[in-house]
Amino acid sequence: METTRLPAARPPGSALEQTEHTRRAYDRHARAYDAMEWPVEALAYRRWRRALWRDVDGLDVVEIGVGTGKNIPHYPDGVRVTGVDLSEGMLSRARRVLRRHPDTEATLHLMDAQHLSLPDDAFDEAVATFVFCSVPDPVAGLREGLRVTKPGGRLRLLEHQRASLEPLGRVMDGLDGPVHRFTGVHVARRTVENVQAAGWHLDRAEPIAPFGVFRRIDAHKPL
Repeated sequence: METTRLPAARPPGSALEQTEHTRRAYDRHARAYDAMEWPVEALAYRRWRRALWRDVDGLDVVEIGVGTGKNIPHYPDGVRVTGVDLSEGMLSRARRVLRRHPDTEATLHLMDAQHLSLPDDAFDEAVATFVFCSVPDPVAGLREGLRVTKPGGRLRLLEHQRASLEPLGRVMDGLDGPVHRFTGVHVARRTVENVQAAGWHLDRAEPIAPFGVFRRIDAHKPL
């Protein structure tokens, strides 16, 4: 078990401001984050996480947006996980979880998903759960995941996104700005389209809640 801090590259201009806003939001909410999410975690998220990680069979995996470490108990045996997150506050919580799982082969790093300090073609799979709703430039982050994944490697996501029911989608569009200013989260992202725009080949985009607000998304990197 190991935790290290690696420098995250700094995006220029307004991208930097957006990234710093997101970092501050998650640092601010880190202590209360698990408590705030406990109801939905107990009702659905934990079950969805468990199902996703059961499908992970690569040896080397990058988890983008490790957060407070909610996925750590679900890491499969024999898998080496490199976990990254933008927020030191969130990572400090994840380190505590990792210490409770001493047999888990994982390292945690402070890093921006949009600018990963990781080598090309290094991982068999990239995993993220409820992350690309908050990455300022989600396509850039998904392209970075593509870059560090081996040809033929897998992307596995749990995400919430804009509803497929148009009236509800328009409501989410209106809420997106205010919610983001307070929490750092976007509620009206079009994540399936973003995955494809980043260069991944889509294998699955399964709605797991009404109106497609939550989806399980699987894709692979072209050979």
